[in-house]
Amino acid sequence: MDVSRKTDYALRMISELVESPDGILSVRSAAQESGVPYSFARSIQRDLAAAGIVTNTRGASGGMRLAVDPTKTTLLQVVEAVQGPVSLSCCHSADPAGGVCPNREGCRYTSVWCHAERLLRDLFASVTLHQLIVERRSPVPHATFELVPEDEARRDLGDGA
Repeated sequence: MDVSRKTDYALRMISELVESPDGILSVRSAAQESGVPYSFARSIQRDLAAAGIVTNTRGASGGMRLAVDPTKTTLLQVVEAVQGPVSLSCCHSADPAGGVCPNREGCRYTSVWCHAERLLRDLFASVTLHQLIVERRSPVPHATFELVPEDEARRDLGDGA
């Protein structure tokens, strides 16, 4: 999974909002403070508003304001709002009709890709905006891995992969 430039910029702008003492920022200020091109910032503002992450206020003292509680909103929620579901492989959607990969049943790598995707999603879901931005805390994984028979690994995915 690549974190898109749009997602990186959106997270920078959200950081400015979380740290803003009055809770409202003009798009121009957010763009300048976070190093985001203004035209791109306007597009991101619209996307964040459509996702319900910010609200927009028009007028001379207008701008954008967080519409979510940063103590409850996770990094995963923001990433998925901006760039869609976190995905490392096409195991779940390789079929042109949107179904699972036709090679999935016999593939030796499916469980590795699917478990890695789950770990990434869990990592992103484990930290809130407040923890990252205000508390300046980040999750550090302390995972261990165990090799198990393929059928057991597939069962652990919960979907019979």
